Amino acid sequence: MKSDPHPDEPLRPGGLLLALLPEARLLVSLITAALVIAALYYGRSILMPLFLAFLLGFMLDPLVVRLKRWGLPRVYAVIAVMVGVLAALGLATVFLGNQVSALSAQLPTYQSNIQHKLRELRKTAGQPGMFDGAVRTFDAVRREVDKAAANTPRTGPPVQRVHVEERPLTPMEQAIEWAEVGLAPLATAGIVLVFVVLVLLDRVDLRDRLLRLWGGSLHRSTDAMDEAGRRISRYLTMQLAVNVSYGVPMALGLWAIGVPGALLWGAVAALMRFVPYVGPMIAAVFPLALAFAVDPGWDMFLWTGTLIIVLEVVSNNIVEPLLYGASTGLSAMSLMVAATFWTALWGPIGLIMSTPLTVCLLVVGHHLPRFAFLNVLLGSQPALDPPTRLYQRLLAGDVEEAIEVATLQAQDGNLAAFYDDAGLQVLRMATSDHASVATAEHRHRVVTGMEALLDELVELHPPPASTRPGAVCIGGKWEVDTLAARMLAHALSLQGRPAEHRPAAALNAETLARLDLRGARTVCISYFAVAPETSARHFCKRLRRLYPELRIVLGLWNAPELLRQGETPESLGADAVVSSVGEAMVRMSQYMGDDLPEGFLEAPLPADEPARLQALQASGLLDPRARTLLEAASRRAADIFDMPMALVSLITEDRQQVGGAFGSLPLVSSAETAAGGVALGGDDMGMQRRMSLCGHVVADGHTLVVPDIARDQRFANNPAMQDRGVRFYAGAPLVDAAGFKVGTLCLVDVTPRALTTREVRLLESMAADLMVQLRSSVAQWGAAAPPGENDQPPSATVGQLLPSTG
Repeated sequence: MKSDPHPDEPLRPGGLLLALLPEARLLVSLITAALVIAALYYGRSILMPLFLAFLLGFMLDPLVVRLKRWGLPRVYAVIAVMVGVLAALGLATVFLGNQVSALSAQLPTYQSNIQHKLRELRKTAGQPGMFDGAVRTFDAVRREVDKAAANTPRTGPPVQRVHVEERPLTPMEQAIEWAEVGLAPLATAGIVLVFVVLVLLDRVDLRDRLLRLWGGSLHRSTDAMDEAGRRISRYLTMQLAVNVSYGVPMALGLWAIGVPGALLWGAVAALMRFVPYVGPMIAAVFPLALAFAVDPGWDMFLWTGTLIIVLEVVSNNIVEPLLYGASTGLSAMSLMVAATFWTALWGPIGLIMSTPLTVCLLVVGHHLPRFAFLNVLLGSQPALDPPTRLYQRLLAGDVEEAIEVATLQAQDGNLAAFYDDAGLQVLRMATSDHASVATAEHRHRVVTGMEALLDELVELHPPPASTRPGAVCIGGKWEVDTLAARMLAHALSLQGRPAEHRPAAALNAETLARLDLRGARTVCISYFAVAPETSARHFCKRLRRLYPELRIVLGLWNAPELLRQGETPESLGADAVVSSVGEAMVRMSQYMGDDLPEGFLEAPLPADEPARLQALQASGLLDPRARTLLEAASRRAADIFDMPMALVSLITEDRQQVGGAFGSLPLVSSAETAAGGVALGGDDMGMQRRMSLCGHVVADGHTLVVPDIARDQRFANNPAMQDRGVRFYAGAPLVDAAGFKVGTLCLVDVTPRALTTREVRLLESMAADLMVQLRSSVAQWGAAAPPGENDQPPSATVGQLLPSTG
């Protein structure tokens, strides 16, 4: 073993570099950030027009794309869009100029009203107020201080005031100064206009160059650019909708109140809301000032203020949350900081562009690992997931906040889901940290905090009173095992299955005798150890000897490698092995009796079932000519999602019928196994409708994703799924033009899987595209006639398919 260097021994250059590596990286990062900020500040004359052009390009590119789809070349489409934009700006300028001229001509007539109100305000201000005494006292003290300072003898000559008078500017100098002030915005606008045209003309080339500069994974870079464009486009579109929804009521309200130039102030209010935070306040000054000047009384001013306040409240609390949603993904704090930062760098233009620029930084942090800190700092998503947040509160000893976090997550009353998603996960993290970073105090805080948390949950969700329990949950070895046993016992009791828990203890004859399992029909032994097979096998063996009729379930909550290595319940001496609370509840419910009639959730019938069946007949899905289209859609879905099987299911009156399928699964039903058969291909992959998961999709009308059917309490006991060994299901509804759900495009697998939110949306989009293609094909066929007597309905014939069941 190499010994550590002596403290006085000098480090070699390489060792010094390694020792200072984290500090050097931090220093390099800080220097890089300082250089970037300096470049943004000193290069603002070029960067501001460029970024503003890109922003306007995001807004105008959809119009260019629309014109291209209509057959116009891109160059002419860009010219048409820019001419339209300039014409709209010109008309708006003329309109606003006319409104301003009309108001300027009327303002002198309001001079007497303004003078009268100002005199009233001065008179009111001159009356005695609540702070007059304090003001007189302050003035008296100030006079005494000034008198004392005046009596102080001076040692030098009195100070003389020097006044410097500037030379008045000549007419030529004034003209040049005015030209400089007016030409600077015009020059910036011209640069922006040129950049916008170039961005619209070379959008594809610019995207390719940015991808090349970005480097790294082309998939990741493409996703980042697509997400940035989608978020910014959505933000700008929603911003425009919000501003219009604010400006139109403002104009109508001011017109009804009688404020002159109502259309002008409505347009100004809509435009100024593009400037975050300060824009609405600036826009409100003009109508308020005009209402103050026009009306001799105060009614118009008060009504105008009330209108502005009401519109702000409605827009900020109803319209913006409804339209924006999660369009940017930025937190409120990051929006404020970003607005301050970009305003300090680029002034008002930076304030306008602060949100889109920060969205780009957020997307970079989301897709590039080395900039992941930006996603944490700027994103609206919680920095810690719920289990980690709960675990951190327990580590900090903040039991009250941990209870608050837990009760918030379990507020829907589904304690089983909370125990699976958060409770077990917290105990897994505690087990992982037990021998590495956790101290004795940390372990004590977690155990005692979880006990208090479970006590609170039991008090908030008390189980019904019961007689002797039919299930007992036992901690295997450690305190965390006992906590898991408590969770499972509570979840079972809430389900109406009386259960108790027993704490972990040394495994000996005396401990087993104290368990008192008389009357229990099943037990669950909890283990959080990574390799509990020896202890679990010994425990099960001794329980079998004492209670031979007892059904034993092993809860291996933290042993994924053991389960993947092929350990079977029989090799461990148990009847079942589970790794989640939901799965344990299903297995133990099976062992506790026959009072669970079917053991699974049957597919219901929708309220419009007769009309839906007619829509299915008229859709063309049952036409034999649709078979090629449905199989092609299944093939594409299986390939895109990398699934062993995809199929198009049609839900008839009492069956799930397969219209098209692609892929193969080596599955054998229990009936075939008993007959010595093999996995069948066959042309009928259907099943009873009540057993089909596609029936749930049609009845509910929404996409259904079941990551692991065996651990889902709704479907774990479904005999059709058990016979076929299906573990994963995802189905999107097929919706006809009238809105009827006639079938599904679904994915199946024999191993648990998961789909991201984007993948779910893609599956829904593919289902919608299939129906569009089907309607086009039906139009070409001339009519969607149902199959004749000698025709066979379409069904899957590709590969080895799922066998049919009764």
